[in-house]
Order: sequence, then C-alpha cells, then structure tokens
Amino acid sequence: MNDWVDAEHHVELAHEHYDAGRWDEAEVELRQALSLNPYQAEWQFNLGLTLEAAGRYEAASDAFVQCSKLNAEHGSPDANSTLLAGVNFIRAGKPEQAIAWLDEAEKIEPMNVAIVVHRIEALTDMERFEEAEEAFYLGQQIDPEYPELYAVMGETLQQAEHHERAVWCLREAARLDPTLPRVRAHLASAYARLGRLERARQLYIQELRVDPGDPETLLDLGELLMDMHRPTEAGEKFRRVLELFPDNADAHFSLAELAENEGRLPDALVHFDVVLRLDPDYATARTRLAKTLLQRGREEDLPRVRDLLGKELRTIEQAQKDASGIVEMKIPRIDGVAQDSQLQSASRKPQVKHDEDDLEELGRTLVEAGMLNQATRVYEMLILLSPASHKAFHGLSVSALQSGDFDAGIEAAKRSLEFRPSFVPAMHNLVLAYYRQGQYIRARYWLSQAMRHDPDDAQLRRLRLRLRVRTVFGVLTWITSKVQRVLKPVRSLITRPER
Repeated sequence: MNDWVDAEHHVELAHEHYDAGRWDEAEVELRQALSLNPYQAEWQFNLGLTLEAAGRYEAASDAFVQCSKLNAEHGSPDANSTLLAGVNFIRAGKPEQAIAWLDEAEKIEPMNVAIVVHRIEALTDMERFEEAEEAFYLGQQIDPEYPELYAVMGETLQQAEHHERAVWCLREAARLDPTLPRVRAHLASAYARLGRLERARQLYIQELRVDPGDPETLLDLGELLMDMHRPTEAGEKFRRVLELFPDNADAHFSLAELAENEGRLPDALVHFDVVLRLDPDYATARTRLAKTLLQRGREEDLPRVRDLLGKELRTIEQAQKDASGIVEMKIPRIDGVAQDSQLQSASRKPQVKHDEDDLEELGRTLVEAGMLNQATRVYEMLILLSPASHKAFHGLSVSALQSGDFDAGIEAAKRSLEFRPSFVPAMHNLVLAYYRQGQYIRARYWLSQAMRHDPDDAQLRRLRLRLRVRTVFGVLTWITSKVQRVLKPVRSLITRPER
C-alpha cells in the first residue's frame, strides 16, 4: 500500500514538473513511479509525452511502445499510444519501424485519417513516393476535407520534384485550414522551386505576419533572398533568428555562407566555428570550415583542415555502418478500437543527413587538401549511392590521377563519359593523362573531342598549344636525327686520318 501511495506521489510531482516545462525532473519522477509499479500504461504514456516534449524521440517511442503493449495485455488496445509510437519513430529517423507501428494503429482504428498522414511522412522519408501517393488517395476516401492530408502530400511531392502538383496540394491545405502551421511557408517553398521567387517572398511575408518569430520561416525567407541576390535583407533575417534564438546553428551556418559568398572569410570562419560548437555533428559544417580555411591560403591551417576533414569522413562512415545495422522490430499483435488525441500538434523534426552533393563537396575538398586516399574512399562511397553519377567517376578520376595512378584515372574518366558523353572535364583529364604518359596521338584525339563540345574553353586552348609545340618539337627532333644519320658517313670521311 505504501508503494502505491509513493508511486502516486511521484506521478503528481511529475505532472507539476511537466506543466512547468521541467522535462528532466518530470522524467525522473515518472521513472520512480514506474519502478514501484511498472504495469501502469497511463504512466508509460505520460513518460512518452514527457520525452517527446524534451525532443528525445527514440526514448519517447520506446515508452509509447510499452504503453501499447500494456494496453493490449489488459485487453484494451489503444490506437493513440500505438500511433504516437510510430510518430516518434519517424522523428527519430526510423521510418521502417514507424510503418510497423502505424500498421498496428490502423488495425485498431482503420478510419483514422491521421494515421494515413503519418504513414505518408514515413514513406516519404524512405523515398517511396508512389506508395505515399497511394496512401494519400486512400486518405481522401476517409476524409476528403482533411487539411493535414493535403499539406503532407504537398511536402512529399516537393521531395519527389513534382512542384506544380505540390503547389495544388498546398493551396488546397491552405483553403481548408488557413491557420495550419507554416502552410504558406511550404507553399512559398514550392513556388520558389518553380522559379516564382517574388510570389514565394510574398507568401513568406504573409506567414511571418501570422507568426513573426518563427525561426524556420525566417531562415527560409533568408535563403530565398540570397537566391534573389538580396544579401543585405537575407542577413537581416538570419540575424533576426539569432536575436530570438542565439544558439540556432542554422542561422550561424547561413550567415557563414553569406559571408563566404561576399568574400568575408574571417566572418565566415567565426560563424562556422560557432556552428560546430553548438552542434559538433552538423552536416557539412566541418567540410565548409575546412574549405574556407583552404581559401584563406595559410600553410599553418593545413593540420586543422586535415583534422576537420578526417572527422567528417569518419562521421559519415560511422553513420553508414549504423544505418546498415538496423534490425527489424517485432511488433506484438493487438486488436480493438481506441480514441485518438493530441495528434494535431505532432510534427516531424527533420534529420540532418549528408546527401550526394555533400559527399561530392567533401571529396573535392579532400583533393584540395592533398588527402587523396580519403578522397578516393568518398568517391567510391558516392558511386555506391549513385552508380550512374558521372560526377562521382570524374572525382575518382581526379584523385587517382593526382596520386599518380594513371590507369585507374583514365578508366574512371572513361566511365564518367559513359554516363555523360559530352562531359568536357573528363575529356580534359584524359588529355592530360595521355599527355603525361607520352601517348600524344590519344591525347590529340580526346582534345579534338573536347574542343568539339567547347571550342572556347581557355584550358583546352592551352592544352592544344602545348600539344602543337610538342608536335613541332617532335618533328624537329625527328628531322635532326635523320640529318645526323645522313651526315654521319660524310663526317666520318672528312675526319678520316691520312695514311
């Protein structure tokens, strides 16, 4: 009896801490209560809400999973906890596990359109766009007037590069619910990708009139203004974010990019440094800092550049190992119906990842820093991600040629041309490789191919001049050798001593 009273007391204290925004203290009290009575599904649910509010989504999903299991064991399966388990798996970057729990939630409550919304989110994270679109049509059959359904489908279509259709979906979402969070901002993003920058700017301004302090909208507007070549206004938006949220790494990163574009390298270095202090795992921050240090051109910066790039490469390789080690989760089978609640505020926290462009930039920077073996590893990694990428094979060619492996460099350059036959930089590398090997006929062949695609390229013109000089020198050498052969007998007669 005393344990029960103590557990209830811990739960009451947890509620007080939760209401005051003290998530850590609330978690401690709830775990104390659960240690005394681990079979209370409601307390597990409260723990999940607490961890979710603290941004610890993977731990929150585990709490909701436990809640769902306890409800199922007691014969009262709950769609709400099951759905929230899936939602938090999405936020934790585990969409495969999210799908499994969303399936279970759908069995309990098949007509809940919110489940469809989050299913589209998970499928989008896995880039299964066709399945996401099928889920959207099924959601329309449940509730054709559900605004979140159109909003999430609009974001999915943007990722799938179907921007005109994304505009239609987002406009429908705004029509059905003008108060939907950031709906105008998402619509602005779609218009920006269609090239309608001024319309996008107007929509961002409309969104800021509704929520003037939203950092994501301010950052998006700032990036748009950079694309519109209005750097002063862009800087104002980024600095406004820092006034409201001084530890916002995205704002510092954007200010660093702005300073770099304007040639203010010291300012760019300061902001990149701040980004890494705020978030040591911020994607591409180490690469961009290293690239800026190389641009500064100081010999004493090289050790730090190589340290930064080495850490970035190790982080990417470790992330790939972690991703390949995901184990499928076994889900308990549960049946029944429960009420849905607290789903309208559920939102997804985007996961920062390295894409193909990031890897390509890292590879180029490694080459510039003279870290050719590491650059080769990056380009091989990029080829695994995108086997038909001509840029990946070109980068591999550059790192191989600079390390003196001409055969591998030539092979990679030719593979690049298989996927992009008119790619002049690969032809340029072939000309140089054959020239350095003394294979001048092959060098002239690839030079003629490159000049046919880009006759005004200054580097190609210089290579043509070098080949012509080399050809003239070769002809003169051949003539000289022939003359020497002809003159050798005559010279021997002239210089023969008298008997």
